Amino acid sequence: MLKTTVPPATGAMRPRPRRRFGVVPRSPAFWFLLPAVAALAIIGIYPLLLAVYNSFHQYKLADLASGTPFVGLDNYIATLSDPSFWGALGRTVLFLCVTLPIEIAFGLFAALMLHRTALPWLRSVARVGLVIPMATTYAVVGLIGRLIFNRQFGVVNALLALVGIEPLDWLADPTLAFVSVMIMDIWQWTPFCALILLAGLAMVPSEAEEAARLETPKWTKILWHLQRPYLLPGLTAILILRSADMLKMFDAVFTMTRGGPGTATEFISIYIQRVAFRLFDQGMASAQAVLLLIMTIVLSRLYIRFVYREAV
Repeated sequence: MLKTTVPPATGAMRPRPRRRFGVVPRSPAFWFLLPAVAALAIIGIYPLLLAVYNSFHQYKLADLASGTPFVGLDNYIATLSDPSFWGALGRTVLFLCVTLPIEIAFGLFAALMLHRTALPWLRSVARVGLVIPMATTYAVVGLIGRLIFNRQFGVVNALLALVGIEPLDWLADPTLAFVSVMIMDIWQWTPFCALILLAGLAMVPSEAEEAARLETPKWTKILWHLQRPYLLPGLTAILILRSADMLKMFDAVFTMTRGGPGTATEFISIYIQRVAFRLFDQGMASAQAVLLLIMTIVLSRLYIRFVYREAV
């Protein structure tokens, strides 16, 4: 009598291994990801949850003896009715609305120039040079700006003296201090915009681009009708990353101007730091930080909705 053997199940017919409920997975990927997830939870998630918790409590470092009673939405209501908070937020939004378009415009111009150059070595050298300002830390950028705009021995006043202009007290005048912070931010982050947009231009099919140049000599038409769809994803990334970075901008401005003169460069992050560590009101500062996070998320969603959707 012949014995018939059933072949083992393969593909979709193979039974899935049972997973025990509540047992830690044995996959090696889990153990490789576990340190990163733990670090993210300790460094990112826990401080966020703690800030949200503190925002609903009266938490003053100068009065810890009275404890941290639950106050509900009082910190949020006090923040929204604080003129200083709105003033700092207004300066931050003004800085973002003026500086970010300039960085994108200069970055797009540099990307177009590098994209059209016929020298590959020049493009490679330019990429390396563009990385240098981005790699400079914020505190160092603030110190560089403090030296460049110094009234007595700054480079800017030395150049102005060559054309007969009297030295300007950049860091003591409210308007000039605001402009000097803008200049340093443009210097540092225009290369970032250029590199992102240059990567988008590299995705344009060379055949279509050559045909468009034969069809019309106007680079503006080529940019709008052919290259624009390839630039929109990178432009969305620039808007989201740079807007979030500007809203929490602290190191460079604090090192350069300390938020002064007066409150001319006291952006929202510097104001939150002053409330937390000079007025010692951790509850109020936490509420302000949570509101700033919500604004950042809403702004990012608006960018994705109205800018990125044109590219997909």
